[in-house]
Amino acid sequence: MTARLADIAAQAGVSEATVSRVLNGKPGVAAATRESVLAALDVLGYERPVKLRRRSEGLVGLIIPELENPIFPAFAQVIAQGLTRQGYTPVLATQTPGGSTEDELTEMLVDRGVAGIIFVSGLHADTTADVGRYERLHARGVPFVLINGFSPGVRAPFVSPDDRAAMRLAVTHLVSLGHERIGLALGPERFVPVQRKIEGFTQTMREQFEGADPGELIEHSLFTLEGGQAAALTLLERGCTAVVCASDMMALGAIRAARQRGLTVPGEVSVIGFDDSPLIAFTDPPLTTIRQPVPAMGQAAVRALLEEIGGTPAPHSEFVFLPELVVRGSTASRGKRGT
Repeated sequence: MTARLADIAAQAGVSEATVSRVLNGKPGVAAATRESVLAALDVLGYERPVKLRRRSEGLVGLIIPELENPIFPAFAQVIAQGLTRQGYTPVLATQTPGGSTEDELTEMLVDRGVAGIIFVSGLHADTTADVGRYERLHARGVPFVLINGFSPGVRAPFVSPDDRAAMRLAVTHLVSLGHERIGLALGPERFVPVQRKIEGFTQTMREQFEGADPGELIEHSLFTLEGGQAAALTLLERGCTAVVCASDMMALGAIRAARQRGLTVPGEVSVIGFDDSPLIAFTDPPLTTIRQPVPAMGQAAVRALLEEIGGTPAPHSEFVFLPELVVRGSTASRGKRGT
């Protein structure tokens, strides 16, 4: 217990005596200090004493599309940690092909009395979907926050990366390397992030190349490795020397497409991903990508939801976070073609 108290005290930045008072439920400890000690317990992997667990009884649902794309587990981890530190228990609900729909998962969570729900890349991002489902959820008094995909018809806080700025970063980087035929591989056009990426890509290409018509350099597919491969093959046939992809998984498919055609990456074709998913720095070659600020976005979503739950709603607007270009080994000067 002595070692445990010392560890917790060091993590929380308080004395061992204070940790002892919190663990034993004794008064005389400031609320902020008590929360710091409980957060330290969670971070270090210690179970909270039974008498303190009532603080964790509030359930919060987290609905994500899938677990195969590593960006979604990354969001889940950040959000779950943020909720746990605030005394809530995250309930992860994942859509699977042929499995539960977003509406079914939402109903299941509401039936279990969740205090609120965070949606990541859900139907709110689909411009063809009926947003009435969110208004009905709002009418039932369930607070919620939406990540990646803005809809002006939904009264809730939104959290998004700046997709237009992301494309500006990618295109500008490739132009600086001497590329002119730059392709864009992304998912179905009905999704808000896709539309924004197209806007950013088109505007930047026209600024860089006067009179350019980037339309033929845009290819829609699926947000998968196979989707990226199919889109990239088409773009390579159109003479592209560089391909910007809307996800890291698609970018890995684009690298496969280049090699399928006997082209080297980055020697003859440069590839940029999007997300900076875990482990993507260790691919062959290490992937140049646009990093979504997942920690900041996840923490903002948690804060906004807890404000909603606490009765002080966050503004029903969009919190937009700037992405970052991470240059690795999948992009190179066009002058290196054939090397």
